[in-house]
Amino acid sequence: MSESRGRIGLWLIGAHGGVACTTALGLAALAQGKQSTTGMVTALPAFAGVPFVQPAQFVLGGHDIRRSSFGAGVRELHERSNVIDSNTIAACDAQLAAWSANVRPGVVYRPNAAIAALSDAHFARTAESPVQAVEWIQADLREFVRTRELEALVVVNVASTEPLHEVAVPGTLATLRSAGLPLPTSSLYAYAAMEAGYAYVNLTPSTGANLPALEELAVTKNVPHLGRDAKTGETLLKSVLAPMFAKRNLKVLSWVGHNILGNRDGQVLHDPANKASKVKTKEALLGDLLGYTPQSHVSIEYIPSLDDWKTAWDHIHFEGFLGTKMTLQFTWQGCDSLLAAPLVIDLARLAALAQQRGHAGAYAPAACFFKSPNGVATHDFSAQFALLLDAVA
Repeated sequence: MSESRGRIGLWLIGAHGGVACTTALGLAALAQGKQSTTGMVTALPAFAGVPFVQPAQFVLGGHDIRRSSFGAGVRELHERSNVIDSNTIAACDAQLAAWSANVRPGVVYRPNAAIAALSDAHFARTAESPVQAVEWIQADLREFVRTRELEALVVVNVASTEPLHEVAVPGTLATLRSAGLPLPTSSLYAYAAMEAGYAYVNLTPSTGANLPALEELAVTKNVPHLGRDAKTGETLLKSVLAPMFAKRNLKVLSWVGHNILGNRDGQVLHDPANKASKVKTKEALLGDLLGYTPQSHVSIEYIPSLDDWKTAWDHIHFEGFLGTKMTLQFTWQGCDSLLAAPLVIDLARLAALAQQRGHAGAYAPAACFFKSPNGVATHDFSAQFALLLDAVA
C-alpha cells in the first residue's frame, strides 16, 4: 500500500503538559531519524505496509491553559525527572519552537478548582456559554487547518482529568443542541472537533465523546472517535493478568492496587472529585475479565517528589486447588509521559487511517489502548489486540 503524502495536523488539548511535549519531541526526533520507534504499537512488524501517517507528515498545534512551550516542557522533564537525552532536545529545538507557535490559549467552561488552579491568569479563555466555547475552539482548529494547508486533522485530548460529570446530558443530538450543549469542557472539545469534521481521540478518563448524542454526531459527520483513558501501567497489567487467572480457573479473592505519582496529573488527581473519575475507569474491568467481581480497592496518591515517575504496587490474593490461598504481587514503575507519548502517536495514526477509510463513530479496533474502550465490551488485552490486527493489518 502506498503512503499518504499530505500534511496531517495533530492538535493536542493540554499541549504544554508532559505527555503532549514528549509526543512533540518524539515526532520531531523520529522525523530526523534521531530515535527508534520502540514503544509504538503501529511500528510493529505486523503492521508493515499499512499506509499510516509518517512522523514527518505531522504538523502540531494545540490548546493549553498555561503559558509554556513544547521545548520548555521537555526540558522540564529532563531536569526534574532525569529522562530524555539532552542532545535529542537540542537537535529538535527548532522544530519544537515552530510547533509551539501553533498553540493557542485553552478554552474552559466552568472548570473546577483543581483545573482552575493550573491555569495562568489572563491566558486561558473562560467561555460564558458552551456554545461560545465551541465557537472559539472551532475557530482555532479551522485556522490551523487553513493556514498550515493540512489535508486532515486529528484532535487528541491529553489534558488533566475532569471530575465525573453529574449533570444529565440529552440523549440525542437534536435535544443536546436545543438545550444549548450542557457538556463538560472535554465534551465541548469533542463536539467542536467532530462537528467540524475532525477525528477525536481521548486519552483521559474525562467524558469526551463518550455520550450517545456525540456518537450520533460522529456518525452524522462521518468521523471516527477513539477513547477513553489510555492504559499505560497498572490497568494494562490487569487486562493481561486477570484473563490468566480466569483461564487457569484460579479464583481471585481480592485485588488491591496502590498508585503513587507526581507531576501535574498527580496534582489534579489529588482533588477527590477529579480522582473519582480516574478510579472509576481503573476499577471497571475486573468483573468483565473474571466473570465475577472480587473485593477490590484502588488508591491514587500525589507524591510531588516523584515528578513524572509513577509506581503501582498490586496485591492479588487468590485461591487454588484444594482451597489453598496464594498471592501474586507486582510493582510497576514507569515515566508517565514516556509511556503515554508513543500511544498518542499510535492513536493519531489510527484515527487518521480510520477517517481515510471512511469509518464513522466509535473505533472499536483501538480498544487495546484504553481502560474504558468505546465500541467494544471485552477488556481482555489479547482479544483487543487481535481485533486491532484484524481491522488494520
